[in-house]
Amino acid sequence: MPHSFGYRARTRHLYAKKPGDKGLTPIKPYLRSFKVGDYVDVVADAAHHKGMPFKYYHGKTGRVWNVSRRAVGVVITKVVGNRQLSKKIHVRVEHVRPSRCREEFLKRVKANQQKVDERMAAGDDAVRTTRKRQPAGPREGHTVKVKSDSEIEEITPVPYL
Repeated sequence: MPHSFGYRARTRHLYAKKPGDKGLTPIKPYLRSFKVGDYVDVVADAAHHKGMPFKYYHGKTGRVWNVSRRAVGVVITKVVGNRQLSKKIHVRVEHVRPSRCREEFLKRVKANQQKVDERMAAGDDAVRTTRKRQPAGPREGHTVKVKSDSEIEEITPVPYL
């Protein structure tokens, strides 16, 4: 039998819910308010067919560009060939949730500003302080102490026969 090329083709596991999430959708998604400029994750809720995004957009993060009564407009970047396109889609609020992609960044901005304020209060030049993230770097060197020679075991490969 030939396979189908429908709108929801090959989404058996993609749209499947976890055992604890099955059944009626709670009221929480309907009570959320979205503003233009918010970052949102597009996650299709298989229990609601209206306003469901196409399967490509499931799990993607975008930015809200339009808000209507029951839906939000989301701009998502899509790679097509060798270029990136900005795709504008409208998705119902059941299929959208606030993204946590900027939490760490905003926390870092707040910490950096606090460092600058502390330096300014101390009278130092806050402009020259480095606020960039630094890689961890190599670990410190150390010497391994052994109680006796009996604990040291040499391992050699067995010759191939």
